[in-house]
Amino acid sequence: MPVIHNPILRGFNPDPSILRVGDDYYIATSTFEFHPAVRLHHSRDLVNWTTIGHALDDGFDLRGIPDSGGVWAPSLTHANGKFWLAYSIVRTMDGDDKDIDNYLITADVITGPWSEPVHLGSRGFDFSFFHDPDGTHWIVGVQWDQRPEHPSFSGLVVEQYLPGERRASGDAVRMYREEGLVEGPNLYRLGGWYYLLIAAGGTGWNHGITLARSRSLLGPYERDPQAAVLTTRDAPGHPLQKAGHGELVQAPDGQWWLVHLASRPTLHLGERYSTLGRETCLQRVVFDDEGWLRLADGGHHASVEVAVPGEGEGTDAAPGPRGWTDDFDAGALDTRRWSTLRAALPAEVADLHARLGWLRLRGGHSAASVFDQSMILTRVEEHRTSFEVLLDAAPRSPREAAGPIAWYDRSGWIWLQLTHDDDNGRHLRVVRREGGVTTRSSPVAVPPGPLRLRLELDGPDLGVAWADPGEGEWMPLPGVYPAWTLSDDHGPRLRFTGLFFGVRADDLDGRGWTADVDRVDVRFEPDRD
Repeated sequence: MPVIHNPILRGFNPDPSILRVGDDYYIATSTFEFHPAVRLHHSRDLVNWTTIGHALDDGFDLRGIPDSGGVWAPSLTHANGKFWLAYSIVRTMDGDDKDIDNYLITADVITGPWSEPVHLGSRGFDFSFFHDPDGTHWIVGVQWDQRPEHPSFSGLVVEQYLPGERRASGDAVRMYREEGLVEGPNLYRLGGWYYLLIAAGGTGWNHGITLARSRSLLGPYERDPQAAVLTTRDAPGHPLQKAGHGELVQAPDGQWWLVHLASRPTLHLGERYSTLGRETCLQRVVFDDEGWLRLADGGHHASVEVAVPGEGEGTDAAPGPRGWTDDFDAGALDTRRWSTLRAALPAEVADLHARLGWLRLRGGHSAASVFDQSMILTRVEEHRTSFEVLLDAAPRSPREAAGPIAWYDRSGWIWLQLTHDDDNGRHLRVVRREGGVTTRSSPVAVPPGPLRLRLELDGPDLGVAWADPGEGEWMPLPGVYPAWTLSDDHGPRLRFTGLFFGVRADDLDGRGWTADVDRVDVRFEPDRD
């Protein structure tokens, strides 16, 4: 029989929201400060998934948004013949304060076009929609309390949505609260019960999923006697850590499935670092004799391999080596693979026509900017990943630079930089940002003309190399760089994204300097047992 191998969406794909319409399954995932926003994925068998696009693309602009702000926790549902997508935009995270706006958009088909957004208020985040069989529509979400002497997570609230008036009612009722952190709520009505599926314990190592139920939508809700439906908080060696934040979907055969996030950490000096970010997994679940949700195979730990019951030929559970190449021969960037920061790059910044078969990047702001960085990025999907680029650039000063970059956020990156200065001429350096500190390696002189440049991820470590065009031998730059610092788990800051590889160009004088990219090769090698 077919076998799911988790994660089904590898690399940074957190906060999954799942939906079935007919024979088609869809998952929406968070994108935070990256553009386009709200990634959409499709499957017909739960095993094989394809990224089909994004819900928030043309004209969507998040410039000014802080790192790990932006678009959080989408909720994808289907009602009244339309797809409904709710999402939060976190605009400020400063101490006890969060400025959050919640929206709803709808579409006749999953690929859009999507409607103009309806503002749902700014009460909190993780808003999801529940369409009651009685025909009413409800918003469930986290209520945030900014008062420093009160718990910030002040409970889960429910509020009616009035589709005819395109607005929330404004009368929210707190339906559930407990001492620990509870978020990511989703509501279901099954067998006379209202079931509230909850992400509990925070989205780190203590993450999990629990359940509460009530005979009334507004409560009171009875907590599941089992501590967690799903968690790996008590199994630090388990390959799927941070398991939590889930949603339910029922297959045509009546089977129930739980989609959830998890992370595959790498080790550095015995400590765990989830460089790949939070990824999406699937588990088969059942309701027991008491009506509580349980993993179909028992226990509460996520499974890497999950059999899909029913007829059908088996598939190889473990993904093999894979990769892709972009020759930049198309008329537009493939945004199913490439992301940018906060907004789309204008055509004059990412120019695919100035030099046919090349991408011309016009240099932008520094890596500290929340406005106009010139960079394209793709998700790193395995702990062993190579990223090669053929770059043609002629920097004239240290304020002009281009090259491949390992990117987490504005405070965490490692950049193989082609630049120029009076003392060293044209040269390569590895420039690294960790927190508020920037360091630079010694320069390595390189000849004029195009160069092949490579990033090589091996677990917690990153190596860099260069070569002449063609079949020239790779020449590593000295040193191994700490990729493990490019993760949620490094440093004191709350961070929620994952590792990207990409190409950037800086023009800190703003005089229109450009760098040309002819080809990018990305190769993924799954972990060996």
